[in-house]
Amino acid sequence: MNKSSWQSRRRHGRRSHQQNPWFRLRDPEDRSDSQAAQLAQDSSHGDDESPSTSSGTAGASSVPELPGFYFDPEKKRYFRLLPGHNNCNPLTKESIRQKEMESKRLRLLEEEDKQKKADTNSDRLFTVNDVKVGGSKYGIINLQSLKTPTLKVFMHENLYFTNRKVNSVCWASLNHLDSHILLCLMGLAETPGCATLLPASLFVNSHPAGIDRPGMLCSFRIPGAWSCAWSLNIQANNCFSTGLSRRVLLTNVVTGHRQSFGTNSDVLAQQFALMVPLLFNGCRSGEIFAIDLRCGNQGKGWKATRLFHDSAVTSVRILQDEQYLMASDMAGKIKLWDLRTTKCIRQYEGHVNEYAYLPLHVHEEEGILVAVGQDCYTRIWSLHDAHLLRTIPSPYPASKADIPSVAFSSRLGGSRGAPGLLMAVGQDLYCYSYS
Repeated sequence: MNKSSWQSRRRHGRRSHQQNPWFRLRDPEDRSDSQAAQLAQDSSHGDDESPSTSSGTAGASSVPELPGFYFDPEKKRYFRLLPGHNNCNPLTKESIRQKEMESKRLRLLEEEDKQKKADTNSDRLFTVNDVKVGGSKYGIINLQSLKTPTLKVFMHENLYFTNRKVNSVCWASLNHLDSHILLCLMGLAETPGCATLLPASLFVNSHPAGIDRPGMLCSFRIPGAWSCAWSLNIQANNCFSTGLSRRVLLTNVVTGHRQSFGTNSDVLAQQFALMVPLLFNGCRSGEIFAIDLRCGNQGKGWKATRLFHDSAVTSVRILQDEQYLMASDMAGKIKLWDLRTTKCIRQYEGHVNEYAYLPLHVHEEEGILVAVGQDCYTRIWSLHDAHLLRTIPSPYPASKADIPSVAFSSRLGGSRGAPGLLMAVGQDLYCYSYS
């Protein structure tokens, strides 16, 4: 799954933010069984968060370190850390580190398997799946009565439009909440890039018959977009924004009116405020700024707030009271900003990112923050004190091409549902819920 594939539906209401134990829901025939069997043959090294690459690993702490050698606790002997030695078994620090990281992942997966399994339901999700021949395959999935041991889901597709490569996507509320999907599509050959607004009802069986029949379906020609956002603010009604290279484009889908705001960097992340007419933007330069929608694009007064990270900002999330903003960057920093004082008041440690375009998921009802790192670990923090609550390993070996995508809901399957996390890796879907 593309790391920007998942968009969960907006939910209302509040819940306690007590720390609840996470449980795993999975098909008994999935990949982790064979991986658990392999666990018995692999040794475990290092601690949970930062596996060591030194020769004094866990299980061999009493063995003296020898420069240039690695002690294997399984074979109880030293091996030289130079290629071409030890017959056909050359060792390097990098290969040792990879083995230790894989052992750690398999050990954590085994711990997950020991947890209680649970049945669950889910929400409607819009999905984007990369295909090998170019472009993307996208649709809406409904996870209804999802129960073990038959973990099967069906994606409802629309076959009447071209599935071009998706740069960014979000839900759009034109007729009602989440009535449409906004897609920013890459250009193809002579065809320019475009922002396309699709009614959710275009997808087969995504709604009961006779409800939400196709409404507005339109496309706007744009250059390649890094990000997009839909406005729920009444002062920017029926509008969406696209973050371009050195420009922000604000478009009204009813009138077609556009406003363009020049920037000094690529705009990688966007979100509209709800109570005040502001559009927050995160840039490759590390700058976060707000556009005051009342000022228009003329003059100098449209930049309302300015914050700065040391690296490219990949995600911005405004908290419900709109006095605080969460942002993450390509240096792995996650910061909570006070918009009144423009000061960073809290940092969330442990996130891993070096150059990837990775989102944040803030859920105030449950009091948690969720992010997937470039190391393929999903981490869950307490929103209120930045304490790391849970680290979930990927069911797949760590890979740049298989960074998990996650979606969280406070009420999986409806108003009586329990909170839970859905994780997509490759073509597989995994469910984590807690009771």
